[in-house]
Amino acid sequence: MPNLRRLMSEFGFESNDDYEYQMRCFLNAPGRTLRCLNIEGDLQRRKTAFANALAGALEYAHVLYHDFSQSEPPVEPEPDEEQAPLSAFDRVVSEACAYSEAESTILIIDQLQLADFRHHIRLNTFVRTAQWSYPLATLTANSRNFLLFLISEEPLYHSLQKVSFRLWADPGAVKVAYKPEEFGLEPAAAPVFAALADLFEALQVTPTPSEMQRVTDDLIGRAHTADYLRHSIYGWTEGVDHAALFSDRLQPLIEAVLGAAGAYLGVDEIEMVGDDDS
Repeated sequence: MPNLRRLMSEFGFESNDDYEYQMRCFLNAPGRTLRCLNIEGDLQRRKTAFANALAGALEYAHVLYHDFSQSEPPVEPEPDEEQAPLSAFDRVVSEACAYSEAESTILIIDQLQLADFRHHIRLNTFVRTAQWSYPLATLTANSRNFLLFLISEEPLYHSLQKVSFRLWADPGAVKVAYKPEEFGLEPAAAPVFAALADLFEALQVTPTPSEMQRVTDDLIGRAHTADYLRHSIYGWTEGVDHAALFSDRLQPLIEAVLGAAGAYLGVDEIEMVGDDDS
């Protein structure tokens, strides 16, 4: 699955992890159950972005989505109907089953923790049997064509997790190993990147390449005070804790970045203190 990271970035999800190994495990696992991916992570809607970008990168013919956080008004049956109309959830699963008969289909179910627990049990049965049942009908998904993505802010129902492959969609809090040359700067800027790596490690975030590009552009071009640097980092980098970034605890690391940038730029002095209210 070459260039998965690049393909996912084209669909709005940028990461330092290529996820290719995880996806090989998921897509090539033997068994008779439907392939079910449990997308975990700390940054909430980042998981949604991951699911949609992965679906786009895999180029499946149909991508269907259901969000349990979206309220659904009650629907009354028509006078000549004996059964109540299908819920939005039943409709989307039914449509996904129908599409999968002939074409590749991904169904994304978001905010599953808000669903009635009976739906968790139904999903477990669905993954194990490939059959989705509701009054008067039972539909079958084609396991060769069908992928199910689950997103929940709480751990999945145990039995459902046992038939799912878990994937962590957030970047790890690791030290950044970027090089100046990757961002159009001279090798002499290496101390700047080392100081930024220490700062990001303390913040427990890993900037993506585009985030790092924007931060370094600001640092070299305009972020010549402590607060300006903080505002740039917070403005461009997903997952940064504002209180931690503006805390006195990180002031030495902020000063180290500004000092390294000043040495690289040949600036005699860069203001190390905050210039305005945060």
